[in-house]
Amino acid sequence: MVVVRADRGAEADGTIPEEDLLSEEGRELVRIVRRQLELLGEDPDREGLLRTPARVAKSLRWLTRGHRMSVEEAIGDAIFDEDHHNMVLVKDIEMYSLCEHHMLPFFGKVHIGYIPNGRIVGLSKLPRVVEVFARRLQVQERMTEQIAGALMDVLQPQGVGVVVEAAHLCMMMRGVEKQNSKTITSAMKGIFLEDLKTREEFLRLSMTHAVLG
Repeated sequence: MVVVRADRGAEADGTIPEEDLLSEEGRELVRIVRRQLELLGEDPDREGLLRTPARVAKSLRWLTRGHRMSVEEAIGDAIFDEDHHNMVLVKDIEMYSLCEHHMLPFFGKVHIGYIPNGRIVGLSKLPRVVEVFARRLQVQERMTEQIAGALMDVLQPQGVGVVVEAAHLCMMMRGVEKQNSKTITSAMKGIFLEDLKTREEFLRLSMTHAVLG
């Protein structure tokens, strides 16, 4: 059994190249944000909002960059032959995404476990796979399934388990306005789905917050 806690996100640099907004798509996005401000009754030419359309456009491109990423690129060549057949668990992977229904953030932690079948993946690549699917317009249920399915396809392990715990601002800031609600989703593949003891071990370790001390 290998357990790793990932306390930081996979990406530290929150910028995108300035030239990204010089493309026709980038300029159009800036124009749309400016028009949104006008429709909200704001003056996009006042001092505080002069650069807001460009800032928002850059932010949206960054927050949805997963649409332009692939699992293969995220993992690269970091798959290694290894005769290890016990569970590997990386937990507390920070996750930030945008709800596709209201384009408001949801955020939390992802726990990933897998049992190798002759191949292991570099541990830092699991958070990068999370980024591929989290940095999109998403629903938590689909994202959880996508992460598990992608790892099954790429690693071909004995099984994969994924648990996501997240808070949704669309429930906290609007609508029912419930501040302490949390949504938990899971996806089980292979032996995690077929073997009750394996699934219970994964869920117990994933939901225990003092594994390392």
